[in-house]
Amino acid sequence: MPDVPSPTRDITVTVNGRTHHRTVPVRRLLVDFLREDLALTGTHIGCEHGVCGACTILVDGEPARSCITLAVQADGCEITTVEGLTPDDGLTPMQQAFTDHHALQCGFCTPGILLTLAAADPEDHPTDADVRTLLSGNLCRCTGYQHIIDAVNQAWDR
Repeated sequence: MPDVPSPTRDITVTVNGRTHHRTVPVRRLLVDFLREDLALTGTHIGCEHGVCGACTILVDGEPARSCITLAVQADGCEITTVEGLTPDDGLTPMQQAFTDHHALQCGFCTPGILLTLAAADPEDHPTDADVRTLLSGNLCRCTGYQHIIDAVNQAWDR
């Protein structure tokens, strides 16, 4: 049976403030587009089912799982990856708090957690329990979460 080429589609996405025009296979996952086509490897591939949160990015300011989103679905969207969080002059308050409180160990889950927190309004999550609920879609097997909660408390001045 002959190889049948995958259908493609032209997309335009703005990633971390930079606009990209690309032709992509219609079945290409957004996580693969970011990592392989744009070399933004801070977005991690974990479970590939949208459960672990390692692939979390922001799409038009809202958290999204890039491992279950097709690149063509992002056409016309503004995407933020972990690379887009860090200002030129250092770390964000949340990134600094993660460093101060040792809220990361292997770092695999950290980009997804940081992006989930970046989309959150600190005023909507006043308690540790609320932050735990907010982060319930981001699995971490190293820290036990308390250091992450401590970092959030520092960054959100709670």
